Amino acid sequence: MENPEALDENTLHGEKGFLSKHEKYLGEFVYGGIDGCVTTFAVVAGSVGAGLDSSIIIILGFANLFADGFSMSIGAYLSSKSQIDNFHKHQEIEYWEVKHIPETEKDEIRSIYREKGFEGEMLERVVETITEDKDRWVDVMMKEELEMMKDKKSPHIIAGTTFFSFLLIGFIPLLVYVLDYITSIGQHLFFLSSLMTGAGFIIIGALKTYVTNTNIWKGILETLFLGLIAAVVAYYVGDFLEKLITGGF
Repeated sequence: MENPEALDENTLHGEKGFLSKHEKYLGEFVYGGIDGCVTTFAVVAGSVGAGLDSSIIIILGFANLFADGFSMSIGAYLSSKSQIDNFHKHQEIEYWEVKHIPETEKDEIRSIYREKGFEGEMLERVVETITEDKDRWVDVMMKEELEMMKDKKSPHIIAGTTFFSFLLIGFIPLLVYVLDYITSIGQHLFFLSSLMTGAGFIIIGALKTYVTNTNIWKGILETLFLGLIAAVVAYYVGDFLEKLITGGF
């Protein structure tokens, strides 16, 4: 019969592994969601400020949602891919140096660990332990000399998570207008959209604090403030342009 304590420990490690596998992409989900919600709500607010019809708001909102979401996901993919390529390029250089100029690389390892406080026989033992395995040797050089760590996240999943989050959270400001188009809600559409968007900002702000390890209220208020500023600017820019074009001044 299995030891209950061992079973609980295995279960805990299993859950931790499952969560860790998915948590590493939470940052992309959070920042994709924030950008999606802010930009789409800005489009809605600007359109309302310009006095545009609900059908126009839906068209502009969805055009912005998919175009900006795709652009942001492509940017996230290219950024992640370039970091990985840069890491591998420097890694190949380190492997070449370890193979062709090992004594120079050993001196670099020795210098690194001397600065960490190792000296004498202990220092030489550390150098020997590290340099007896080429993979470990290169890994130490990448971390200690170049301060580069391999990103284990997939660029494709980063892009997909960013795009999905942008669409999911960015759709919230448009939801009321879509429902009104289908069922005719009536008045106060912008007010209702603002309330739902505020709820979206609260959710995504709370998730942001999980990623950044900051105070939850600080994260929520920062996100709400960001959305409010974007909405106010967009609303009054739309109102100004509408009056400028129609001669309403």
